[in-house]
Amino acid sequence: MKRYRSILACILALVTTFVVGCGSPKVEIPKTYTEAQIQQIQKYNSDLLALRDRFTTELPRYISARNWVQVDTFIHGPLGTLLQEMNYLTKNLLPDAQPKARELAREVFEHLVEVTKAAENRDPVKAASGYQEALKDLDSFLSLVPQA
Repeated sequence: MKRYRSILACILALVTTFVVGCGSPKVEIPKTYTEAQIQQIQKYNSDLLALRDRFTTELPRYISARNWVQVDTFIHGPLGTLLQEMNYLTKNLLPDAQPKARELAREVFEHLVEVTKAAENRDPVKAASGYQEALKDLDSFLSLVPQA
């Protein structure tokens, strides 16, 4: 009888371990931002808005003046951190907004590449078109950012 009790205790311990090990808590996706997330998002947002201001004032001037060296220098210089800032901000957005934000960041980057190629080819029409598309996508990205 003692022998059956010890075997039964071992079997119950194994079953309990198996049941507890197989069960997992459900991960709940956050539906709101924490105060720390809002502060971090606002920091990145202010950096992005400063870059956008420079983007809208300087780049069109360089394109219209056909100053291709300045166009290329501006895109790889001051705007060089634009994609990085967009990615940092994307990581702090709610999970359901992140895929759209990643897509828009990638599109902004692709349009800036188009502007760079247009500058290499000295094509003001393609440069202006790429600039307009990049600006439109950047504004769409900024619309995803929650307000404080």
